[in-house]
Amino acid sequence: MAAPEASVTAGPGIGPELAEFTRRISAELGVPAAELPGFPDVALRVRQVLARDNISIDEVVRVVSAEPSLAVRLLQLANSAALNPGRQRITTLRTAVARVGFSLARTATIAFAMSQMRRAEAWRDLAVRFRRIWEQSARLAAVSFAVARHQGRLDADQALLAGMLQAVGKLFVLIRVSRFPALLADAAICSEIEQVWQGRAVRALLMRWDLPQEVLDAASADTADDRGDGLASLSDVLKVAHCLVEVSDAGTRAAVPFPRPAPFQRLGLDDAGVAQVLADSAVEIASLRAALAD
Repeated sequence: MAAPEASVTAGPGIGPELAEFTRRISAELGVPAAELPGFPDVALRVRQVLARDNISIDEVVRVVSAEPSLAVRLLQLANSAALNPGRQRITTLRTAVARVGFSLARTATIAFAMSQMRRAEAWRDLAVRFRRIWEQSARLAAVSFAVARHQGRLDADQALLAGMLQAVGKLFVLIRVSRFPALLADAAICSEIEQVWQGRAVRALLMRWDLPQEVLDAASADTADDRGDGLASLSDVLKVAHCLVEVSDAGTRAAVPFPRPAPFQRLGLDDAGVAQVLADSAVEIASLRAALAD
């Protein structure tokens, strides 16, 4: 297998910084205890609690309630139209956790952590880029949930989680790139670096989160399609969602290119099916994006 850095094309004067960046990020991701710098302590505590066997709802509530902003985010998710179609308002954390489950508790935690990180003084110069990553991830998560739900899959909550988790790798890569001004200033290079390293960063950072393997695979996968025919996977859901995140309504579907149709085929989605997903799920997508918002 080629080294990850071989996929990044460096222009004149970029080579030395790119080589040093590659050396550093390889070393940091190679250690067993790789962490996202600046990740809020409460998010790490939630991770540790959810990683334990036979964890109770009350234990999750105790950890989440220690951070009011995280508690609010979880209640917003539990009351969203996507997760609470009956609109019976949920006002207690215990009821919210019982309603949404542990996967969505993780999703709320990731959204909260990203919100906190982009406000940190240490990353003030990256605030606009942080915001862009959050917005992309919130869209991806919401659309992934909608695709999975519309297709009758039982892993819609895990699709939502996997969509948000992709942001963890992107933030890690961005923070590392920010140490190299020439790389950070080159949008094309930054994009290539993100594509090359995001999946590897997700795996390194999330291996200790006790996530289902299919969630880890979907969160760390790029948009490539190197699998043959077979049953649709959670990764297929994420890949389809990647293609749909910029589609604002069913009427603009035809303008969006789908260069790798295999995931659509495995999910049984043709053009009409995609348009139907978008039309039927517009309220769900909007409600989830709002629930994940600051």
